[in-house]
Amino acid sequence: MTTKRSESSAGWWVIAKQELIDLWFSSKGLSVLLGFTLLLSALSYLASADAGINLLDARESVGVVVQVSIALGTLAALVVSADAISGERERGTLEALLVTPVARRNIVIGKLVAATSMWVAALVVALPFVAVMADGPGVASEAVLVLVVGGGLVAAALTALGLAVSSVSMSNRTSLAASVAILLLLAAPSQLPSIASNGTLGAVFVKANPVSSGLKLANNVLVRQQPWPDNWGFLISPLLAAIVLTAIAIALSDRLELGGAR
Repeated sequence: MTTKRSESSAGWWVIAKQELIDLWFSSKGLSVLLGFTLLLSALSYLASADAGINLLDARESVGVVVQVSIALGTLAALVVSADAISGERERGTLEALLVTPVARRNIVIGKLVAATSMWVAALVVALPFVAVMADGPGVASEAVLVLVVGGGLVAAALTALGLAVSSVSMSNRTSLAASVAILLLLAAPSQLPSIASNGTLGAVFVKANPVSSGLKLANNVLVRQQPWPDNWGFLISPLLAAIVLTAIAIALSDRLELGGAR
């Protein structure tokens, strides 16, 4: 009995290990990471503090790179998680996965862990760019902290969201399109000055949105040089979203259906 329970509880790692192999020993994960690296390289060059390229100062340059790293890294993890279930369903491999002696909950957890590895890889790539562009150890440490803490929470929330959408989508294209559309809608408020500057209501709206909250945190700490204690509130919605959306994604595992490709 104990052996069966331990095997069942370890099922998520079996799924995660296989998903990690499929992701990183194929062209899928590496091609996404290569695209992320090229885009970040181009942006870092354009946003560098060299006056011959543009007039951005060091802090603003680092702030731009950190915000874009969070957005693109989250997008990369979101794309992987949005394909996790609906992709299996569309390719006709979900049935074989569901009949394995692994609980459906553990299947979802394993796929979530594998999708999160895309954000971890993007973070590893982004850190050297941030370190090189930062003007002084103070800026570098703040940028790394924002990227790891703020970006990590945003990525965790959106990765879980993508998996939840993938679980209920019968079409892989629908899952990807819906997930990316949600990300763009959530990121938009932080890029619209009219919303961000709309007094208390605008501040509440931005803070309640996990993506715009994370991006606003990066801007406040790195560009506006505001102290961390004044900006801890921007971590609340990403943290709550990560917890709630992860719980939803796992809960939906009990309702996984084979469906059909559309």
